[in-house]
Amino acid sequence: MNQFNKFILIIFFLLFSSKLNAAIETPFENMIVNKEPVEYKNILFKDFNGNTINLNTQEAQFFFLNFWATWCLPCKEEMPYLDKLQNFNGIKVFPINVENNNKLKTEIFFKNLEIKNLSIYFDIETNLANLFRLRGIPTTIILNKEKKEIARVIGIVDFSDKKFIEWLNNYSN
Repeated sequence: MNQFNKFILIIFFLLFSSKLNAAIETPFENMIVNKEPVEYKNILFKDFNGNTINLNTQEAQFFFLNFWATWCLPCKEEMPYLDKLQNFNGIKVFPINVENNNKLKTEIFFKNLEIKNLSIYFDIETNLANLFRLRGIPTTIILNKEKKEIARVIGIVDFSDKKFIEWLNNYSN
């Protein structure tokens, strides 16, 4: 192999590897993107009225399961971003309260933050928190349309950030 061919091969490798790195680059430092989507069985939780929600019966391009609590200050800061995110086509946001089922506290929490686009859900028995092995709140699990985890965000982020929306659009293409 002559010098020119080696040079072309090296350039090709560098360009190709930088494309791969760009594809997996995350928009936030506290976001973990799975190399392969992770499948979970029985993603079940309760709605405000105590009815069981089975994620398998839901349809969307992306599902955001956000775990939060009324006493969590970062959750309070993040919830309006999730409220805005719910307005994007193809996205369903499920804010899941991990506290004991205290409807009044959660209603006051949403009312004080002027949350208009989201409903209240509960994981009273922490089945989902255990299933997803949560380490803290807020944590947002991002699932694709097949209900497989593609990423998770640990801590607060602005989900309306242009870099994040771009990442999401690129992921779906």
